[in-house]
Amino acid sequence: MTEKAMPGSASSVYVYEAPVRLWHWVNATAIVVLAVSGYFIGSPPYAGPGEASDHYLMGTIRFAHFAAGYILAVGLLGRLYWALAGNHHARQLFVLPLWSRAWRQDFWHELRWYAFLEDAPRKFSGHNPLAQTAMLVLFVLTTVFMVLSGFALYSEGAGKGSWQDALFGWVLPLLGGSQPTHTFHHLGMWVLIVFVIAHIYVAVREEIMSSQSMVSTMISGWRTFRDGRPPR
Repeated sequence: MTEKAMPGSASSVYVYEAPVRLWHWVNATAIVVLAVSGYFIGSPPYAGPGEASDHYLMGTIRFAHFAAGYILAVGLLGRLYWALAGNHHARQLFVLPLWSRAWRQDFWHELRWYAFLEDAPRKFSGHNPLAQTAMLVLFVLTTVFMVLSGFALYSEGAGKGSWQDALFGWVLPLLGGSQPTHTFHHLGMWVLIVFVIAHIYVAVREEIMSSQSMVSTMISGWRTFRDGRPPR
């Protein structure tokens, strides 16, 4: 673990390497584009009078959705690779140490802390156990589902025999057909939106209430503890 002293009693720990930070912000941008374009695909806006080919509004929206979907999928593969190649913080997103009694105790403490039932926060150099769980269950698994279902729906347009159909066509019958897949894909969008809102709230809350950096950590890579070295 890389550490450095800060003025006064503060200390910093290097947590997020450059590839993780780059993935975070590219991924965040892709999700915003996917959510906005996906919403308009489900509820198309009025495009104006005349032929659709004259303004190509829905074509542009769909292109933005498909392009952001490819970025999300490629980014997920890159992030999986960096979980193996990066530092131990890079692996936290994909592994829950449920076998650790200390981790389980910290999980319940964090749950009470976020419910305003604990007065003293515990500090962690990386993700705390509750954040780890939420990131894996609500973000990683949902993103994997969105990639699978999204490419499955894309395969309908690409046609039989396309690589999208060969790799993802099996998802459609598994989920009950095209329309149920559309519905589940749409619900997955709302899961990610709720997660993003909660993620931003928690990051800002921790920045204010627990004397440690959160937002700036995903910019610089360094987590600063304003009242000394973290216990975990």
